[in-house]
Amino acid sequence: MNFSSNDWSCCALISIYFLFWRVSGSNPSMNSRPNIVLFMADDLGIGDLGCYGNNTMSTPNIDRLAREGVKLTQHLAAASMCTPSRAAFLTGRYPIRSGMSSSFNMNRAILWLGGSGGLPTNETTFAKLLQQRGYKTGLIGKWHQGLSCASRNDHCYHPLNHGFDYFFGMPFTLLNECQSTKTPEIHRALRIKLWISSVALGLVPLLLLIPRFAGWFKVPWTVVIITALVAALFFTIWYSSYGFTRRWNCILMRNHEIIQQPMKEEKVNSMILKEALSFIEKYKRGPFLLFVSFLHVHIPLVTKEKFVGRSKYGLYGDNVEEMDWMVGKILDVIDKEYLRNNTLVYFTSDHGGRLESQEGKFQLGGWNGMYKGGKGMGGWEGGIRVPGIFRWPVILPAGKVINDPTSLMDIYPTLSYVAGAMLPQDRVIDGKNLMPLLEGRVFQSEHEFLFHYCGIYLHTVRWHQKDCGTVWKAHYVTPKFQPEEGKACYWSGLCPCSGDVTYHDPPLLFDISRDPSEEHILTPDNEGLFDSVIKKMEEAVKQHRKTLMPVPQQFSVFNTIWKPWLQPCCGTFPFCGCDKEDDTIPTGL
Repeated sequence: MNFSSNDWSCCALISIYFLFWRVSGSNPSMNSRPNIVLFMADDLGIGDLGCYGNNTMSTPNIDRLAREGVKLTQHLAAASMCTPSRAAFLTGRYPIRSGMSSSFNMNRAILWLGGSGGLPTNETTFAKLLQQRGYKTGLIGKWHQGLSCASRNDHCYHPLNHGFDYFFGMPFTLLNECQSTKTPEIHRALRIKLWISSVALGLVPLLLLIPRFAGWFKVPWTVVIITALVAALFFTIWYSSYGFTRRWNCILMRNHEIIQQPMKEEKVNSMILKEALSFIEKYKRGPFLLFVSFLHVHIPLVTKEKFVGRSKYGLYGDNVEEMDWMVGKILDVIDKEYLRNNTLVYFTSDHGGRLESQEGKFQLGGWNGMYKGGKGMGGWEGGIRVPGIFRWPVILPAGKVINDPTSLMDIYPTLSYVAGAMLPQDRVIDGKNLMPLLEGRVFQSEHEFLFHYCGIYLHTVRWHQKDCGTVWKAHYVTPKFQPEEGKACYWSGLCPCSGDVTYHDPPLLFDISRDPSEEHILTPDNEGLFDSVIKKMEEAVKQHRKTLMPVPQQFSVFNTIWKPWLQPCCGTFPFCGCDKEDDTIPTGL
């Protein structure tokens, strides 16, 4: 066959075109930095999703992600509580390394916006890594990693100081008190009278000190102290009864500005969705990182009216289905803007569902499927096994399922890899890059050992024995369920990490690869096998502890108590309150 000069020219042009097409990134590849959208639910049970076996609740959009991407079945949180789990997710490090773990049973998460603990400023989040690579980074929704260090407006722990270019949402977390129906606002005139009364009572002990220091006569110190206590008690009773927690913890911020105090909970989810869609529209030319940190499905289960009554599981099921709808809306915009093939999407939960939350016959917390335990229960699977779904068309195979142990901490090195960023070399990174496993270039997780903490206490160790594929799990400490025949700590509301717990010597040993429900304890009868597995784990614990360095504890008593000088306030403290947000919601949201 003979080619004319025009034919050769045409072939040359086609070759140049295809070369340019590949290099320019129109074809999604590792040569182009993808957009990244991260979805994280709050307190969602792995058993709540259709793609993880639930056939009675509707989650079509999250299920579609699993069909079109890769599903992880042994995806694990680094803690079974919100704040430490999210710290590990953001940094790729066990929370004990950054001081984001607690030695106290009740102070296991940030308790007040007016506290002084938070994710240390010397920690480098994945947002900071991607920001340095030219990504526009946004966090929409829940933060719960602290706010201020020394003064009300220093915002040292704020998302914008941890690598995010934009923040809209709650710097704290949802609480039951965030509902106006449970903590109604009192009439303005009555509130003014109560404030005046509080100030007047507060002045009385000061006035009693005047004659004492002027030398006229000595008022007994007992009288002064009792008067001061009465004034403080009067203020505390009326203010806490009418929205103390709601007004000072349940606030909405845009970047550093408070825009609603207290937050209007009935519109907050629509506002979060609107902000997420606007962020994509604004930065669609990319690359961008959008972290959508849902307020769903944490109690009080704030749900739009159109979703109430949809599910078979009361308000909790309705809330799950609303969250799935929000995921679908965001995925629709990604498709509409032709970003689908160059966008890595990830869905997870910060830990398992809380079992102690109930109202009548309905469970207000998540369902953890076949797995034992739940939120706050140390190393039981139900508290730490979470959904893990990745979708990146063309790059990742559709419908793939991976059963090896993986961790929320793995997101950190994975995002660093796909964005072409350099991991910090001055600290231990516990996460592993998942891309080779997700793409199918390797067939086993890089994790050999994973350590499951409850606060600062090591409760459980997991060993992935790679030569045979077995996953062993040893419990050194387990919580005592209350009542004993139950499956959670119903009487106390949250299982403790220390004190009233059960210590196991020898430890409880399970073969998680064959017994994920942790029903069949392996006994030391086969001493050779049992002893060799436990010995291997104990050596791993020993080596792991050598890598831990002393750091300031962010959940110390001083850091977690409320401090008036740190309390975020819109207006003049303590008369905090404002509504600066145009909360008009477009039709369809």
